[in-house]
Amino acid sequence: MTVDPKYLTDDQWRQKLSPEQFHVLREKGTERAFTGKYDKNKAEGEYRCAGCGEILFESDAKYDSGCGWPAFTAPADGAPVEEHRDVSHGMIRTEVVCANCDGHLGHVFPDGPREAGGLRYCINSASLDFKPAAGDGE
Repeated sequence: MTVDPKYLTDDQWRQKLSPEQFHVLREKGTERAFTGKYDKNKAEGEYRCAGCGEILFESDAKYDSGCGWPAFTAPADGAPVEEHRDVSHGMIRTEVVCANCDGHLGHVFPDGPREAGGLRYCINSASLDFKPAAGDGE
């Protein structure tokens, strides 16, 4: 029987995730800009939730925004991505979470490419696992 990831305990998450992944996904942390392994990744493939494995973003929606984190114009079709109002740190932002496991992914901002809808999903590399397309590398 598979356990719904929303009901894992902190100890179970700590066993499953690296300390950095736990901090980002479960404690709503943020990795330092320009340190994430997927910021400059240009390979074709899909970006999955590091917590539960769900497909969240596709490489064709990824672009180099210069912000220091992987940036996407939109989630993958049918992706379990939810947005919530975030008023932490004295700011009003929109948090992006994986609806399947409630993992914190990053934030979405209205300063993305206009021709692609105008949104920038600024996502922590630590919240993602990249699966290259067949025949492509990282």
